[in-house]
Amino acid sequence: MPTPRRFMQLDVFASRLFDGNPLAVVIDADGLDTTAMQRIAQWTNLSETTFLLPPTSSAADYRVRIFTPRQELPFAGHPSVGSAWVAIEAGLVAAGKTALVQECAAGLLPVQVAGSGAALIRVQAPPARTSTRRTPLHAALARALRIGLAPGEGLPRRQRPALDPGQPGRGPPPCAACSRTWPPSRALCLQQRAVGVGVFGREHAGGAAMAVRAFCPADGIPEDPVTGSANAAIMAWLGERGDRDGYGLRYRASQGREVGRDGIVEVARDLASGAITIGGACAIGVRGDLQLP
Repeated sequence: MPTPRRFMQLDVFASRLFDGNPLAVVIDADGLDTTAMQRIAQWTNLSETTFLLPPTSSAADYRVRIFTPRQELPFAGHPSVGSAWVAIEAGLVAAGKTALVQECAAGLLPVQVAGSGAALIRVQAPPARTSTRRTPLHAALARALRIGLAPGEGLPRRQRPALDPGQPGRGPPPCAACSRTWPPSRALCLQQRAVGVGVFGREHAGGAAMAVRAFCPADGIPEDPVTGSANAAIMAWLGERGDRDGYGLRYRASQGREVGRDGIVEVARDLASGAITIGGACAIGVRGDLQLP
């Protein structure tokens, strides 16, 4: 007999369906091994699929494992936000609780819930590793993405490094002109042991301050619709520069329009601790049971 496990699919960083970034969540994942989780992630064929498990730490409310179609990740932004939303919706977290702790391979991460019905979920990202030296990698990234580099330094490094590709405040966001050159960017990401690369520029329309794009060729994803970890890495880089770009400690980033999505990420940095949170809304699309042999 097949074993039914609760299953949801939702859009993260969006208040309505078909915007944001899709996420599949297997709720009752206890008993599934790594091989089974990887096969399910290949089957859903989304950028990430997550599996909710009982926590191993008494300090955590739930545990999550995060898989792309090719590998497990220690942390990713939209899967963390979406998994927190599902954990609340599925009753894995006490009703009305607004301060949660997520256990994942990257450690114990604080989660804040705001608004009625978990209208906004904020997850604290693991610390980013940054480099303030200009290296040959900058030029290689520019060639791979066919963009010009602004003078300066800085390259935040996480699963998805980020690059400032243009002059803020001049014309359309420079990231809109990036080209998805698959072979060069994939080779570069594999060489650097990175999932992908994120680019950003100043936004000039709507309610967002920044426009972001993320390319993940090393994981078979030409362009990720909305990427929490890239947005967290960008904020870390801005902080390293002393916020001389003027985005401040809290701003809204837009991502996904180039691939038919329209995601919004709320990004914040604590001045005292340097902790960075990324957050957004979620919209449920599928609710049911996954029938596993």
